Amino acid sequence: MRLTIFWERMRAHFGDSYADSFARDYVMAELGGRTVLQALDEGWEAKDVWRAVCTAMDVPAANR
Repeated sequence: MRLTIFWERMRAHFGDSYADSFARDYVMAELGGRTVLQALDEGWEAKDVWRAVCTAMDVPAANR
């Protein structure tokens, strides 16, 4: 998954403002105690980060 697609999905689910805040501030157990931005900066694949977000936030299957 490209980062552009990842961010489109984040904004579609959380909204423009909250997607950035969530990615910066929300520490996720699914990402080993990292935020979305930390995981991406450390080289995690965008698709794996998106899957973790979907699991943690109960993103509806239609939006995954």
